Amino acid sequence: MQGVGFRQVAASAARGYAVVGFVRNLMDGRVELVAEGEEAEVEGLLAEVADAMADYIRDAQVVEEPAAGGFSVFRVAF
Repeated sequence: MQGVGFRQVAASAARGYAVVGFVRNLMDGRVELVAEGEEAEVEGLLAEVADAMADYIRDAQVVEEPAAGGFSVFRVAF
């Protein structure tokens, strides 16, 4: 997935939702997106990213966990 602008698309989309967290490339070529916020806000972000990047996403896994609370903004992580 790396190299197709996924991180920038996700970060841009996140500005339209009340979410915090990050998106980053992983060493194995996958991309990790962590978002915290109200359920509808997180789901909206994930749906927008999935729609925008549909041609590039081969597989997606959603893992729901309690919010860690360690984020203040949504950012691109390196």
